[in-house]
Amino acid sequence: MGPELFTPIRLSGVELPNRVVVSPMCQYTSVDGAMNEWHVVHLGQYGLGGAGLVITEATAVSPEGRISPFDAGLWDDACLESMRPVVEFFKAHTDSALGIQLAHAGRKASVHPPWGGSGSVGIGDGGWQTVAPSAAAYEGMGTPVALDRVGLDRIRDAFAAAAVRADGAGFDLVEVHAAHGYLLHQFLSPLSNIREDEYGGALGNRMRFPLEVCGAVREAWPSDKPLGIRISATDWVSGGWDVEQSIEFASEVSALGYDVLTASSGGLSADQRVETGPGYQVPFARAVKAAVPDMKMIAVGMITEADQAEEILTSGSADLIAIAREFLYDPYWPRHAAHILGAEVQVPKQHIRGEPSLRPERIDRPV
Repeated sequence: MGPELFTPIRLSGVELPNRVVVSPMCQYTSVDGAMNEWHVVHLGQYGLGGAGLVITEATAVSPEGRISPFDAGLWDDACLESMRPVVEFFKAHTDSALGIQLAHAGRKASVHPPWGGSGSVGIGDGGWQTVAPSAAAYEGMGTPVALDRVGLDRIRDAFAAAAVRADGAGFDLVEVHAAHGYLLHQFLSPLSNIREDEYGGALGNRMRFPLEVCGAVREAWPSDKPLGIRISATDWVSGGWDVEQSIEFASEVSALGYDVLTASSGGLSADQRVETGPGYQVPFARAVKAAVPDMKMIAVGMITEADQAEEILTSGSADLIAIAREFLYDPYWPRHAAHILGAEVQVPKQHIRGEPSLRPERIDRPV
């Protein structure tokens, strides 16, 4: 038996060649929601690097759902057509699976990219009016409009329509984004959801709209393709969303037929006090996995070393390992991890000469 990190795993009708996942990472490089050549290279390099699953950046289901004016979207067929070259290259040149994260930023929308300033983008400068469960602003951002019934239905249907387009584009997996303080997380947390109707108050009410969205996506997405969700397992704020509530929500999502969950944390409140360190979010994945065994669990958060990733899997804390920023530094992390762990990973024929065991200084033949 080889290392667990490089053992294949099946998610619904898709088999991943290994357990390494590239987390969604916003690139702030789209125009009117459309992907471009940057995304072909950005995402394609991770497939060439040997990751088992690559997930696109948070992709907005409607224009006002973008985090910034430069985020990718999938709200119309023009957005869909822009993704075809990305998917076609990926499918033609890698053995990895390609997923897409569908998202709505809610009150944290209409902000500058990291290198473009801070706070909200003014409506006169290309920004827009944000929406949320309640008219409660995130610190330093504009006040959102509380969603009414028409708005809720529109966003729910936009998630479903984006899932249909994602299937048409050829993606292998959809992940619903319900983490990091964005719209669905805003409904879940009592810190941001102060509604007094059937969508606020008790846990069952706060889960209602996220579950309506999850149900609509489940109906729209093919049953033989894996469906996932990303949550923040805790707000890191007393009285906010926590692990116990996350387990309740995960159980409901699992009952809808979701296959996999990524356990992240935070992002909802400026008052959060995050206890960071290597693998600091792994206990969340472990707790949800123990309580909801029907779902595969993805651990994420400051996982950077091959041995560290392997231990998380062999200890039973998670089923897959998601990595983000380390991939920005090293797109070939899986190939390097495989070398450390004594495993094999698929290498493009154009890159075989670079493998340590085949370099000319190690073998007696020309290349």
